[in-house]
Amino acid sequence: MRGRIPDSFIDELLARVDIVDTIERRVPLKKAGREWTACCPFHNERSPSFYVSPQKQFYHCFGCGVHGSAIKFLMEYERLEFVDAVEELAQSVGLKVPYEGGRDAAPREDKTDLYALLDGAAQYYEDQLPKSAEAKEYVKRRGLDAQTIKAFRIGWAPAGFDGVIKALGNSETRLKLLNEAGMVAANERGNRYDRFRERVMFPILDRRGRVIAFGGRVLTGDQGPKYLNSPETPLFHKGKELFALWQVKQANKTLERIVVVEGYMDVIALHQAGLPIAVATLGTATTPDHAEVLFRATPDVVFCFDGDRAGKQAAWRALESVLPRMRDGRQAFFLFLPDGEDPDTLVRKEGKEGFEKRMHKATPLSEYFFAELGRDVELGSLDGRARLAERARPLIAKLPDGAFRDLMGAELERRTGAKATFQPEAHSRQPHQRNAPVQRSLVRTAITLLIAQPGLADLVERPYGFLALDKPGVGLLAELIDIARSRPGINPATLVEQFASREEHAALDKLARADVVGEPEMQKVEFLHALERMKHQAVVQRKTLLQEKSRSMGLDNSEKAELRELFTIRPPQSFTDE
Repeated sequence: MRGRIPDSFIDELLARVDIVDTIERRVPLKKAGREWTACCPFHNERSPSFYVSPQKQFYHCFGCGVHGSAIKFLMEYERLEFVDAVEELAQSVGLKVPYEGGRDAAPREDKTDLYALLDGAAQYYEDQLPKSAEAKEYVKRRGLDAQTIKAFRIGWAPAGFDGVIKALGNSETRLKLLNEAGMVAANERGNRYDRFRERVMFPILDRRGRVIAFGGRVLTGDQGPKYLNSPETPLFHKGKELFALWQVKQANKTLERIVVVEGYMDVIALHQAGLPIAVATLGTATTPDHAEVLFRATPDVVFCFDGDRAGKQAAWRALESVLPRMRDGRQAFFLFLPDGEDPDTLVRKEGKEGFEKRMHKATPLSEYFFAELGRDVELGSLDGRARLAERARPLIAKLPDGAFRDLMGAELERRTGAKATFQPEAHSRQPHQRNAPVQRSLVRTAITLLIAQPGLADLVERPYGFLALDKPGVGLLAELIDIARSRPGINPATLVEQFASREEHAALDKLARADVVGEPEMQKVEFLHALERMKHQAVVQRKTLLQEKSRSMGLDNSEKAELRELFTIRPPQSFTDE
């Protein structure tokens, strides 16, 4: 089970959805033989290299390498989370997504009423804004135009203790929803009151544009904390959400970079100035979840902070969060502002062009990394270089295996003379793992043919004779056969999707895109032939092991009997030993 959605539902959904229809609603496709083609929506190109296969229910771009099922396409194109993509696809074919709980997870409840209530609260605050002279004066002073106010649904929480309660809490059920949504609080006597009062209100939207929380700003410093955010609720987790990410996605068909700033008004000022690429964290430091969301949306992220001590600390926490997600092709930059300035004030002084120039001069992660770690280090001494190496090694080790980590290690060696050695990551050890189809072999051939024709699994009966073979990918092949046998009619995309959360997914995805030669009947013959060869190889492998043991340690009676039996087994005449 992935994301508390039953696998059986994912199977049904992918079987019901036509990937050609799903993609064609967003990207114009043209028929090309048995497939459909277009210019890739994920990178700029002049001639089409993006192909959609109705037979495999897969898409693949030969230019940039993107590929996957209908779910994966929505995740990448619409920049949705897995669950959101499933929900959107399900809605398009009239299915309701079921959720189930596991041992470590509570069931995902239907929160439709909660979303509707929060949208109603946003509308209430919007309606109150033009009724307040002080609120109108504030937005005028901050230079916000009507279009910006509408785009961000900016509103006003009036004075009084029960404005929202009166407007929306007209039943005990609605009051409970207001409490669940974090819109009301209670005093020691249990009396409920509006959480937000006399504040300019900024709705916080999720990645599907639904209101999930609010941020409220006071007009003067003596009215309590400058900013007040909604508490954690079933819909809102501040360590995972980013203010204005929805608006950024709506404004940019192709998103090349995002700038992360600290305040709501900083975000809004940049958008209004013609830079609709700004988001903000919600009263918390950048978290690993934030980093993942950012890099799913864009390959380049600029973190913009004040140049003071607090800003430097926030920048370093952001760096630590993004390190494990710095796969090749991703870039992070750090922009520090002059004393006394913030993005709001700077963009007003320098305009869009001036702020863009600052972003283009932002410090790359690699430079900031070594500059910060070497700030109090004397690189002219052996002790100083050793200290830098000691600080940098464990951080560089957090980088994903790839060119960027290699280059960071080489830079550390250049600066200190110390080699950056790392423990191999799990995916680096795949060739030695039992379940990774990474070498060209009979196992790989069988898996490729099975993915192309999942119905071949019906030809294989348990117990699987090939399971005794000690080679990479054997266990995975057996698992694939089990899945395909248990789900008659499963298509290639659905079969591969079962491994979406596992490290084998990338290899299976690659095999799913491979061209399989021959007619279906010939593929069937080749598949069964591969299984027979594997079964015979297992016999040869076991016989060799027992012979070696006999020479070194001797065999017990059962092993001697087994070896005699193995010598009676002859390979089929159709092939000889590899």
